[in-house]
Amino acid sequence: MLAPGSLHDSLQDPLLGSIGFLNEVMSRFPDAISFAPGAPHLADLLDTDATRSVDVFVEHLRRTRGLDLHGARRLLYEYGPARGLINDLVAAALRTDHGVDVPPEAVVITVGAQEAMLLTLRALFRDAADVLVVAEPCFVGITGAARLLDIEVVAVPDTDNGPDLDALDAVCARLAARGRRVRAMYVAPDYANPSGTEMDRASRRRLLGTAEREDFLLLEDNAYGFTKSVASGHPPALKAMDGGDRVVQIGTFAKLCFPGARVGYVVADQPVRTADGRIRLLADELAALKSMVTVNTSPLCQAVIGGMLLEHGGSFAELARERGAFYQGNLTLLLEALERHLCPDGRAPQGVSWNRPSGGFFVRMRLPVTVDEALLEVSASRYGVLWTPMSQFYRGPGGDRELRLSCSYLDPEGIDEGAARLAAFLRDIGAHQARTA
Repeated sequence: MLAPGSLHDSLQDPLLGSIGFLNEVMSRFPDAISFAPGAPHLADLLDTDATRSVDVFVEHLRRTRGLDLHGARRLLYEYGPARGLINDLVAAALRTDHGVDVPPEAVVITVGAQEAMLLTLRALFRDAADVLVVAEPCFVGITGAARLLDIEVVAVPDTDNGPDLDALDAVCARLAARGRRVRAMYVAPDYANPSGTEMDRASRRRLLGTAEREDFLLLEDNAYGFTKSVASGHPPALKAMDGGDRVVQIGTFAKLCFPGARVGYVVADQPVRTADGRIRLLADELAALKSMVTVNTSPLCQAVIGGMLLEHGGSFAELARERGAFYQGNLTLLLEALERHLCPDGRAPQGVSWNRPSGGFFVRMRLPVTVDEALLEVSASRYGVLWTPMSQFYRGPGGDRELRLSCSYLDPEGIDEGAARLAAFLRDIGAHQARTA
């Protein structure tokens, strides 16, 4: 019998149970409309012809590598290189669509973005002097990976324009005074999960300047940028801007294609001088680590994603066009439904407010009461609507009067009905608060 104290401390951290908690709540209330999961909508993906996509990729291998049919198929049945099989396609799409000009050797294809985060943290963080900075509330995938690796995380507040950069300056100074340093900062400049915030161009420039001055790397999570409105004048990715050499970009095909493939990527073109004086790319080091973690990303899954990319002209933008428009429509519907159901007289219930992002999956709502699991239970059982307590995205105290709404998983009809149920729930909360005041 293994005692809890004999296992790694991270296994006792509530952070590791946050995703399982939401799944458990959804299973207990199957008839509730759920704004909880940040998962992609799957309806139009059920008709995806994965076999056709594999065939397209096999023909690509034959054409570009001079293989016969047997040799091309064999590549999909073997373990495959740790670095990946579709690196050339990803690098070309990044160059064409996002202005990120890196060679295929700078790209590592990973088992989702989660493995990319874990590998990058393991490579960069040498000892206890190195600190990871995040903006809080923060995606639990990165803080969870840091917890598994015993990496200290320091948070700065997340504002309506992304991380509080004045607070970041103060953190850098405070750590330097203690003989420690910011080794890297995780940032999602395009519609962050869970807050939905977007950084403007000036803030991106300032953040890149801070990284240069303080000598740390930026880990850019690019999961939601494809949902931007074409007419929004959206600023470029950090990796594509001046100073982008300090950016390690992490991406995923979970939202662009489908999550079950478990295919992501990391762009790590930073040079590394080895002990014998040779120069390698950080991507080489990540591939070496990957060979000891997952060996390789499934070649068959890469073939499906590669084929889907090729079927759309090798372009992220074309691959994302319909999906991005769908999510943009869902977000618009959610924001309009909240206004319609919560503000029938032009005013929201007292103490209730929310942000209005221009893209992504998430809306951040503030309430005048404590938002916890007990309140979620009431919302689900009595009103038939689920959401995510924002406190799960804080490492310590925080977010106890906030919740996250996700628009990605629902049909338009569900969004409107869910907003109506949420409005009834919040009106009753307000009435109860007024009676007990």
